[in-house]
Amino acid sequence: MKENEQAFLELTERYKRMIYKVCYMYASDKEPIGDLFQDVILNLWKAFPSFRGESSEETWIYRVALNTCISQLRKQSKKPPMLPLSLEIESLADPKDDPMLRELYRIIRQLNTVERAIILLYLEDKPYEEIASLIGITKSNVGVKISRIKEKMKQMSNL
Repeated sequence: MKENEQAFLELTERYKRMIYKVCYMYASDKEPIGDLFQDVILNLWKAFPSFRGESSEETWIYRVALNTCISQLRKQSKKPPMLPLSLEIESLADPKDDPMLRELYRIIRQLNTVERAIILLYLEDKPYEEIASLIGITKSNVGVKISRIKEKMKQMSNL
């Protein structure tokens, strides 16, 4: 069991920035980001023993993180209020965090859940095949959607 725990800790340490970015795209302030981050880590821990390595660790983590965040959005209205935990989650933010990047994130947060997932994966330089696999659409549809999302984001930035 100790080997599993150590492997899991190393895995989450290696991908914590990526997990944070996914959570950041689906939350609007610090408390929900911390809650989403914890939910993703918990779901990863529950699923870790059954990870078979059929996809890369990164792809698997993206899938768990995206599914967790989208599920939490659906449950949000049914969930009782939660007490915020004081996590130093902001320390996981990219050092490149600047006003332009914050504006990009603000625009991305206005997209619907599928558009957010697609653009997040696109910005992480994921190949279209991987995006298609994660989202459950065809590779050609990924290109069309990315083009439309970019256009939508341009229009949103001119508001």
